[in-house]
Amino acid sequence: MWLPSQLPEVESAMRDSGFQGDPGSLSDLSKPPMSAVVSLGGCTASFVSPKGLVVTNHHCAHGAIQLNSTPENNLIVDGFNAATMADELSAGPGARVLVTDRFERITDRILADARGATGRAYHDAVEAASKAAVAECEAEAPGYRCSVVDMYYGTDFHLVRQLEIRDVRLVYAPPDAIGSYGDEIDNFMWPRHSGDFTFYRAYVGPDGKPAAYSPDNVPFKPAAWLTVSTDPLAEGDFAMLAGYPGRTFRHRTAAEFADQVEWQLPSRVELMSALLAAIERGSAGSADAGVRYAAQVASLKNTLKRAQGELDGLRRSDAVAERRRQEAAMSAWLASQPDAAATRADIDAASRVIASARATRERDQLFGLMQAQTQLLGGAMRLQRLALERGKPDAEREGGYQLRDEARIEAALRQAQRRYAPEVERAILSELLARHRALPADQRVPEIEQVFGADAAAADAALDTLYADTVLASEDERLRLLAAAPAEVQASTDPLMRAAATLLQAVLRFEDGDKARAGELLRLRPAYMRGMIGHARSEGRAVYPDANSTLRVSYGRIESLQPRDAVSWAPLTTVEGIVEKHTGVAPFDAPGPLRDAIARRDFGATADPGLGTQTVNFLTNLDTTGGNSGSPVMDARGRLIGLNFDSNWEAVSASWKFDPRYKRAIHVDARYMRWIMARVYPAPQLLAEMGLPLDGADRGPAPAAAAGR
Repeated sequence: MWLPSQLPEVESAMRDSGFQGDPGSLSDLSKPPMSAVVSLGGCTASFVSPKGLVVTNHHCAHGAIQLNSTPENNLIVDGFNAATMADELSAGPGARVLVTDRFERITDRILADARGATGRAYHDAVEAASKAAVAECEAEAPGYRCSVVDMYYGTDFHLVRQLEIRDVRLVYAPPDAIGSYGDEIDNFMWPRHSGDFTFYRAYVGPDGKPAAYSPDNVPFKPAAWLTVSTDPLAEGDFAMLAGYPGRTFRHRTAAEFADQVEWQLPSRVELMSALLAAIERGSAGSADAGVRYAAQVASLKNTLKRAQGELDGLRRSDAVAERRRQEAAMSAWLASQPDAAATRADIDAASRVIASARATRERDQLFGLMQAQTQLLGGAMRLQRLALERGKPDAEREGGYQLRDEARIEAALRQAQRRYAPEVERAILSELLARHRALPADQRVPEIEQVFGADAAAADAALDTLYADTVLASEDERLRLLAAAPAEVQASTDPLMRAAATLLQAVLRFEDGDKARAGELLRLRPAYMRGMIGHARSEGRAVYPDANSTLRVSYGRIESLQPRDAVSWAPLTTVEGIVEKHTGVAPFDAPGPLRDAIARRDFGATADPGLGTQTVNFLTNLDTTGGNSGSPVMDARGRLIGLNFDSNWEAVSASWKFDPRYKRAIHVDARYMRWIMARVYPAPQLLAEMGLPLDGADRGPAPAAAAGR
């Protein structure tokens, strides 16, 4: 996961893989193809037309599709195709397209006042310097969102500037039975047969500047957009992916690897399973609740399966033992370096800080989920925290609650209207509260017991009262409180607002300790990184930083996989696999128009000439993780050949340990996207906008499939 600026360092390897361009040109984020790659704030996407058309994964747009769905007009089931721009639907007030145009190293500025400090003081100095840099950046460029990102765990800091497009509209989405074909059964599995793609469009005000949704807005004109390739693909072809991977942890310590395997992943598997069961109980018999929680359920299922795969992979690869061997080799090298004693002392101190967090990890996880997995309670806590922060100068507010963040808070409060059902939220809280009561007495949060009681009967009664008497289910009331003076918010007698005010006291208390620990790790981890990077360079190896939602590039080839003895998987799947899997029951309920087109062999120019049929998905050896969903996959000339959407089961653990023998990325073939849009759920207007033919509609059926397929 190379930073674009690092690509000249690996130019020789890129060219050996088949890249035909200039790796140095990829370092310039203002030039194509990098300038066409955008973040959605959790997923990646890319411009594919001069009119702001954006392509990403279906699952990345699932929230927008759900937001526009009702039981009577269910776009999740039926799909969506805007015949004209006037028919395009808002993806919601929280949807964003972020276009990066600046990535600047500012380490000395960020650490100037932190040097010599420790703990909370170190954290606060870094935070204050970061906020000042962000405020200056955003004042210079209205309409942009800036951030300071940490590279190599406190070693380096960069300022990132992104144009923040706030009017994003849904343009085209295939039915869920295509976009999520196989759903959780096939998730992280190969072979795959998913049409995981959707189109958005980015809009700006008539003056060309970012603006909130308005019928008067116009399509954004990007500086560059990707051309969709019409060439065939084959094993061994060069492939390159650019995107915004969320988080990796490959540079963490052996002790942290052990914590992940021994506690974090097993507990996450168990908790996600319990939350899914709670949502199922709460939504039983209600089609409306099922629609409202569709996006949340999909996210929880993905988290669950990913955690299980990561756990299996780390155990299978003996990752903890390998990391310990790497640390031992680093320590042996470090012993001969002139600053060994000071570096070793900081590494040992960091280990003690990391160990200190174990004492409260169960409590912290449960309390975090109570806020993150609820709409009304979580919204009430955001309102109370915002009221508190509004009493401070903007530069002193908590990150996430500054003036620049209030539009996002408003969007979340608005979207709750389509993502909340009282019986489901109650079921979620009931599950989490039961787990909280099972904690040792010294780990239970007094404020939680103050609000919900100390036993099951008290919790049930409290939930009855809170959700029967609150008026926060009204969007108007939530927005009224958002606009109200802080004193009015804090004096609210709404039961959920009172509960949030009480729980906020625990948040603030825990936050102080968390920031002290975070400050120490920001100060101490660079010693560990200096040791690991120095040792790697002594062996001639370049080192990329762990992923942190900044733009990264991975390059390689289309490649098959031999996951275990006597098993070999081809790198391309075809529509024959859709038919083989079809049962007529979700998630293998292929729509009639799709099955009919396959039966007619109605493929045209998108058929693979070697396979004699229509391809669906393909494998590469590219390096990806969460956040890379929707990332454009490009050929040696920078043309779009597919969209990343998944990893294989054997490589789910790659967020912690990358093993090139087994790591594969799974992509939807652009030829399948074109075929769906030409022959199955036609969108000729979008094909024309992208400069694509209607995929050989005049050529007749493709040749018969090869014998034995």
